[in-house]
Amino acid sequence: MLYLNPELDAADQAVLAGIYRRRDKVASAMRVPKRWPGLLRRNLMARAIQGSNSIEGYVVATDDAAAAVDYEEALTADEQTFAEIRGYRQALGYVLTLAQTGADVDESTLRALHFMLLGHDLGKRPGQYRTGPIYVRNDRTGDTVYEAPGSETVPALMAELVSTLTTDIDPIVAGAMAHLNLVMIHPFRDGNGRMARALQTLLVSRGGLAEPTFCSIEEWLGVNTEDYYRVLARTGPGRWSPDRDAHLWLKFSLRAHDIQSQTVERRMHRTERAWSRLDELVAAERLPERTTDALYDALIGFRIRRHGYLTRAAIDERTASRDLKALTDAALLEPRGETRARHYVAGSRLIALRATLREEVPNHITDPYPTLRSDLYLTEA
Repeated sequence: MLYLNPELDAADQAVLAGIYRRRDKVASAMRVPKRWPGLLRRNLMARAIQGSNSIEGYVVATDDAAAAVDYEEALTADEQTFAEIRGYRQALGYVLTLAQTGADVDESTLRALHFMLLGHDLGKRPGQYRTGPIYVRNDRTGDTVYEAPGSETVPALMAELVSTLTTDIDPIVAGAMAHLNLVMIHPFRDGNGRMARALQTLLVSRGGLAEPTFCSIEEWLGVNTEDYYRVLARTGPGRWSPDRDAHLWLKFSLRAHDIQSQTVERRMHRTERAWSRLDELVAAERLPERTTDALYDALIGFRIRRHGYLTRAAIDERTASRDLKALTDAALLEPRGETRARHYVAGSRLIALRATLREEVPNHITDPYPTLRSDLYLTEA
């Protein structure tokens, strides 16, 4: 027996409708041929990778996550942490491919996904179900906060879970419930949380809601980790309890989707404005059009490395050095570090533009469940 799909109330239906309207608007805007959507997709994927891994204690800068998306080396992350980031980038890439092809998800799919996630550490038995008990502990206190079902029940529970993935229900609801059931079954020795979040992204995007990179709530969960754990603890208090009502968890997931969709919509508008302003700056300084990509990354807080710039711009070393010097001379970039550690950050003119864009597209978020937040002591939207 698994956690059952709750019946949506009127408030849930209204929130769902709002998510779909916002996602449709974003998807429509992204289909119009422009130069900036690819960068927005890349950065959203990087934030999803960063968010999901931060929940597990693997904390990296967003530009290091973006480096993993681009198959580049890390700027500052240590080797072990970046191996985890690369593994999740590979797994999430597989998820996005599955979503686009519409392929069925079976147990072999989930095992393959787990292997991609943790294949760099064979000691964690990637792609194999656990064969013993497993407990979730509070890292701060050392207390056991959850005991998963016995390993002898895992194969049957996973088979039942997979059988529910083809049911004809709303994809957002399906994703939320698959997430809940997988994380509560805890079928693997490690990586269960990341697996559950990746599976949720797959089911939501496979439902045709929007492009896969716009469907993930992993960034939001990474920022709101304490709330995430709090709701899971309320839904499954200390042990496998599939007879409990999962409506609270579903509302929490809908809240996450709604707030993240607002964030994506706002980020899209800000990106479009930013790109227009950067084009104006590049034209005024008579810089090559190819420099706009690097300026956008610096504008949103990324560090720019010469190798990464020349690779993405498809130019040689001498041209890259000339471009970066011109951007520095124009106070658009500012150099940091020496030799191999040399990189560039936003210069004074980009910092001023960043402040202007924040005023023009403010970070206003409306909480779809304000009473839910107060009832559970959740952080504000």
